[in-house]
Amino acid sequence: MVFRKHYSLTKGEINLTPLVDVVFQLIIFFMLSSSFIMQPGIKVKLPKAETTDIIKEKEIFIDITEDGTILFKGKKVNLHQLENILKEEIKNKKEDIILIIKGDKETKHGIVVNVMDIARKSGIERIAIGTIPEFE
Repeated sequence: MVFRKHYSLTKGEINLTPLVDVVFQLIIFFMLSSSFIMQPGIKVKLPKAETTDIIKEKEIFIDITEDGTILFKGKKVNLHQLENILKEEIKNKKEDIILIIKGDKETKHGIVVNVMDIARKSGIERIAIGTIPEFE
């Protein structure tokens, strides 16, 4: 008995449309998720410095805007509230912490000095000024 072979060879194709869709969805996902990492609404232009250090210890950040508004964790506070908040932070952390003041380069010097003074009264011994590294 003789069997006939009935097969034909077809050239395979790869459909790129689903691949392109997945890539665009990944791009959109990463664009949206990366925008949540930044602190929204706080516009502080830090001054540039050649001797900037990167600190990787327990940190507390205070932002001071151009018009002198003091922000702690994104919330507006006054100087009296700031003293109480810093005392609570020291109680909670119980470790050697550093306060980083991110003051706008156009803010008044007196406000930064007042914040530093309140921080020292609250018991914070290590204070730094936030800057942007200046590259040549």
